[in-house]
Amino acid sequence: MQIINRATSRLHTPEELEQQLGENLKRLRISKNWEQKVVAERAGIGLRTLRNLELGNGSSLNTLIKVLRVLGREGWLATIAPVATIDPLMLTREAQPRQRASKPRQKKTT
Repeated sequence: MQIINRATSRLHTPEELEQQLGENLKRLRISKNWEQKVVAERAGIGLRTLRNLELGNGSSLNTLIKVLRVLGREGWLATIAPVATIDPLMLTREAQPRQRASKPRQKKTT
């Protein structure tokens, strides 16, 4: 799977995106003048784990969330979610939230 960078119309592999994310986290940490050891301790992760995250060498989502929280950037995750839309039917008192998706209707053949 590849992701397109809209600014350059260039495809980025997941590995490239991991490396870019790691570099951004490292820059943010350095801008706060924090050593890796401090961030790792505050996040409750190992120093090697933080190094791997910053180098883009793979990490868990749990680790990323812990580091984002320590760096004060947990809000970044909200940018991933789709924009909520208001369903006019949900504004009525009788409306109930949908529990599941419906099957597509099929045309009757005679």
